[in-house]
Amino acid sequence: MRFRTRAFLICFVPFAILLTASFWMVQRLVQSTVRDGLRASLRENELAIAGVNAKADLQNSLFLKIAGENASLKAGMELLHSQPGSPAARMTVEDQLRELGEHMGFDFLLVSGPSGAPLAGVVRHTNEQPGSKSQLIPLDLSMIEPNEKGLLSIGNSTIQFASVPIDEGEENIGSLSVGAYFDFSGLATPAVLMFDARVIKSNIPNVSTTDLETALGGCVGQSECDLRLRGASWISVPMQAFGGGYTLRSLDNVDEATAPVRSRLRNLFLLMAFGSVLAALLCSVASSRSIVKPIALVVSHLRNAESTGVLPEFTIDLSSTMEIRDLAESYNRAAVSVRNAHESLRRAYVEFVGSLANALDARDRYTSGHSCRVSQLASATAAAMALDPEQVERIRTGALLHDMGKIGIADSVLQKPGRLTDEEFAIVKEHPVIGRRILEGVRGLAPYLDAVELHHENWDGTGYPKGQSGEETPVDARIIHVADAYDAMTSNRSYRRGMTHDQAMHELFKYAGTQFDPRVVEMFAKLPREILTGQPLLRENPGQLAEFEAVEAR
Repeated sequence: MRFRTRAFLICFVPFAILLTASFWMVQRLVQSTVRDGLRASLRENELAIAGVNAKADLQNSLFLKIAGENASLKAGMELLHSQPGSPAARMTVEDQLRELGEHMGFDFLLVSGPSGAPLAGVVRHTNEQPGSKSQLIPLDLSMIEPNEKGLLSIGNSTIQFASVPIDEGEENIGSLSVGAYFDFSGLATPAVLMFDARVIKSNIPNVSTTDLETALGGCVGQSECDLRLRGASWISVPMQAFGGGYTLRSLDNVDEATAPVRSRLRNLFLLMAFGSVLAALLCSVASSRSIVKPIALVVSHLRNAESTGVLPEFTIDLSSTMEIRDLAESYNRAAVSVRNAHESLRRAYVEFVGSLANALDARDRYTSGHSCRVSQLASATAAAMALDPEQVERIRTGALLHDMGKIGIADSVLQKPGRLTDEEFAIVKEHPVIGRRILEGVRGLAPYLDAVELHHENWDGTGYPKGQSGEETPVDARIIHVADAYDAMTSNRSYRRGMTHDQAMHELFKYAGTQFDPRVVEMFAKLPREILTGQPLLRENPGQLAEFEAVEAR
């Protein structure tokens, strides 16, 4: 993985995770807060309903007390006791109950004996909606098992009722139960009526009783419970407990209640997340770039150094990061050390080359200092031609080594006082190739091999060892060729005296364009005279170029 990508991920991913976790925690907190609010609201509803029911119970007890003191009803019940099973007596009581129910607005009235057995009763027609003004009709007593207070199921309807004893003097002659259809329309919250674990009635639309029983299965016996209904979270608390196992529970959809808040939070978080992620992205990119850019610059410099062999130094303000600045400073110290080592190695090479040149020149007292003089003349010419300093230095060292191959030539040939035979001259002409073979085994001397091997190539292609012409021969060898010829012509030998400066220059211009590069000769002639004449004493006896060729070959 690239460092820039890693730096970006290290900066960005934790922030993204933190943002996501924060959103989830806030959402859970909001949901928990809303859930607690719903619980509190349901408890308040429970208390309010309990208060209403208490008032209703008080009112009903007054109604029941008044009804229980009804003389006609008592007379009808005594008639039922005296004529048990008499249809006429039961119809009489039913008429009295119907009249009492219409007057007081009850949907259900029932009289029972002292043992609790039902004697007669009326109920509003169940085909009509609860609360409607339908008439009271006789009740099928086989369906009745009344309690003192609670709920009663008649067919598909549920009746909420209450009972009061009817006494004649100190004797109990039975009881009167009155009630009304259990109506969900007055409830502002979703609710279910349960009998034990079975759902009797519900006001929650589009939800079957089977689904409700499955969801509320774990709520039996609990005051509060959380449940899942059709994929949504609900909360349920008991609103009212009736006798006989009936319980009224209120429900509230937590997801639906929190949906508006969650929607606003989602939009807010999306906006915040977009802005935060954008800011984090920009900061991460900037941070990674601030780290990667100086490192990439270091890598680029190292790659350039790999090709050039030179380690450049960095400026201290490469980066504001302390670690990057320390890296740059360490790199600079390493670059200085490498340059110093390279310079020491270069000086060692130069000293080695000088030693080789001195060893070569020491073989003949007449050629002593020749390599050094050629090196000085060649480097001065290269500088006059405005060559790069690196090229000038390369030419200076190459000139010191140009005659290295003469080590392999026998002294009897090299130091012969007279003219060389063709066979001897052929042997002498091997010295450039011999010099190359000697030096190419030393890796550090590779830049000077062309100067050593090709410094006897002529401009017109008549030279040796390869017969190259014009600019086909490297400029190093062409410059050394002119400097070598000048020094050879102006130096004394055992068999002849050297030319004067003017005579030597005349010869150079004479053969410029054939043996020598004209431009090199022209720049050589422009060198200061003190550089050119700073050679050993020159004699006035002129020689001919034909003689010089043999001398130069040596």
